[in-house]
Amino acid sequence: MEGFSDFWSTYSTLIFTVGIHALLALSIWLTLACGLLSLANAAFMGIGAYTAALLTVNLGWPFPVVLAAGALAPVLVALTIGVPTLRLSGVYLAMATLAFGEVSRVIILNLDVTGGPEGLNGIPLVTEGWHIVLVLAVVGYGLARLRRSRVGRAFEAIKEDEVAARLMGINVDRHKLFAFTLGAGLAGLAGALNAHYTFFISPREYGFENAVDILTMTVLGGISSLIGPVLGATILTLLPELLRFLHDYRLAVNGVILILVVLFLPTGLWDSRRIRAWFAGRSQK
Repeated sequence: MEGFSDFWSTYSTLIFTVGIHALLALSIWLTLACGLLSLANAAFMGIGAYTAALLTVNLGWPFPVVLAAGALAPVLVALTIGVPTLRLSGVYLAMATLAFGEVSRVIILNLDVTGGPEGLNGIPLVTEGWHIVLVLAVVGYGLARLRRSRVGRAFEAIKEDEVAARLMGINVDRHKLFAFTLGAGLAGLAGALNAHYTFFISPREYGFENAVDILTMTVLGGISSLIGPVLGATILTLLPELLRFLHDYRLAVNGVILILVVLFLPTGLWDSRRIRAWFAGRSQK
């Protein structure tokens, strides 16, 4: 037990970060599963983090309530911006959502209630390991059920061919908005959990760099299953610890990883079809 205590005291922060990043990767998996390239999830994380932290610090609301508020606030924002924004697609949608993220960051930078550029500190350390594990388990189960439902099949049809999906009677706009808002809620929930573990949050944590990191995690792992984003988040969270000498070039390293995956493993590290084919080939030998 003493060895475990030493291990936990040394690596607990890293393990908590893996869980938060897995939630963020799953949040962008939702939009990618519907064929949407959105870079707004870092901003949604920030909205959820600041909403939950301010409610705790200023009003003393209970932790479960502020978690719900942290998830609901970005959902409302996503509903507001999603109707006009989701008419775009591809790189245009990515640019629009990235612009929204930068506008959100600038607004937070200039508000006194958020602490401005100095950030917000003194947030109670309420988040515990079992909170993150429980949320991940519930989210994973819910997304697995969603993936097998009519909505999940509609997401797949929209991603493959939006025009054909419309001709099949699928309400494309409604499904896109649902994926966008649900992903925003998950990102906000991750932000709320993270804010109550790190004691301090700053607008710098929710900018362009963070948005690229979230996307890289999901693309690295692959979007053919829910295991992929979690795997990608785990690898990219642990990689800086293994490559500390490249700390100043972390964004460049992530960019290189993203390029290599797109070129040589376009379906990501965890492709269920490729893995099944590999096991089938092994069983025939």
